[in-house]
Amino acid sequence: MKIAKLLIEGAERYAVIKDGRYYLAEGDCFALGKIDEKAIDSPFKILPPVNPSKIVALGANYRKHAAELSLKINAEPCIFLKPPTSIIADGEDIVLPPSATKVDYEAELTIIIKKDCKNVPKDKAKSVILGYTCANDVSERVFQKLDGQWARAKGFDTFCPLGPCIETELDGDNANLMTVRNGEVVQKGNTADMINGVAAIVSFVSSVMTLKKGDIILTGTPENIGQIRAGDTVEIVIEGIGRLVNKVIQG
Repeated sequence: MKIAKLLIEGAERYAVIKDGRYYLAEGDCFALGKIDEKAIDSPFKILPPVNPSKIVALGANYRKHAAELSLKINAEPCIFLKPPTSIIADGEDIVLPPSATKVDYEAELTIIIKKDCKNVPKDKAKSVILGYTCANDVSERVFQKLDGQWARAKGFDTFCPLGPCIETELDGDNANLMTVRNGEVVQKGNTADMINGVAAIVSFVSSVMTLKKGDIILTGTPENIGQIRAGDTVEIVIEGIGRLVNKVIQG
């Protein structure tokens, strides 16, 4: 099932997507109620699908990506945090900071947590996952290398495009993903190539911190990351979910 969060007639509502059309539903993505029989015919804006208390992300979770950035592959997953203020929706602008020198795209499958959890065993991981969405882990490479830790490089406002919807039935361990920049495919991969799969990721992260309902985990990016510049249009495409499309502007 595909679920989207919308702003319609001044209110935030969830809707189920069927054959490209949107049907309003009662409740929220964690507890959907009655679904309208008629599709929406009023204008609406797509919002980020959830409002997480935190964004957890994995670094170097694809071997070839780690190699292209000369990153060490640790025995355990390398995790970092992005602030919730970095989130923007499908259709909103990625704003390049005036101080930025080299800003890159990163296509990432994103796990959405459906209930508060801690110390989740691998074999129970799917029981705490609501579904998946697309994310772009936008990153400033000069700051990433200069600082030695990644809070500034990955934490700017607009540096976490998220959406356009939640897919509840995706196989997160076998999903094709790609980045399309200005109509050209510039990055391709499959989550089967992840060093740590979905269950291992959820289990590990929940062993470190309590995951709250609506929290998200970005699972890493394949090789062939590349720079974005003002004027670009960047699409993160994940088979079975859809396209997350954002333009790039100069701040």
